[in-house]
Amino acid sequence: MDIDHAAALTRLTRYIETLTRQSVANLGEFYTPTVYFKSPLHEVRSAAELAGLFDRLFERVDVPRFEITATLLQHNQALLVWNLHFHAKRWIDDEQVIHGASHLRLAVDGRIAYQRDYWDATEDIYAKLPVMGRVLAWLRQRLLP
Repeated sequence: MDIDHAAALTRLTRYIETLTRQSVANLGEFYTPTVYFKSPLHEVRSAAELAGLFDRLFERVDVPRFEITATLLQHNQALLVWNLHFHAKRWIDDEQVIHGASHLRLAVDGRIAYQRDYWDATEDIYAKLPVMGRVLAWLRQRLLP
């Protein structure tokens, strides 16, 4: 049976854009059990571990919402360009946005077997922390022309 990768990608983007604490339980419908996931902050090798990352996301931030702004698909590989909107529970009151992209490889059944997220942790998180932000600004002034 040939998998319609475009339909699988559409289902996935709908799932990600409507992700809730409760829908994390459905992650296995979209990711293989042995999915490899890597981001600037995390690396996991199973759907169970990835579900744990999403659970922690919902514990640490209020109202996380993914907005997919572009998708590209070629055979069984895809690129998602996204924004993650959220309110941090601990450090900044204003809505925050992380701009990123995900490289995906789809398994023969249409689920994600590989996901590599690309985003700037320094700009999107570390520079906004009170002490670390000042240190990074100081370093930038001294290191960059």
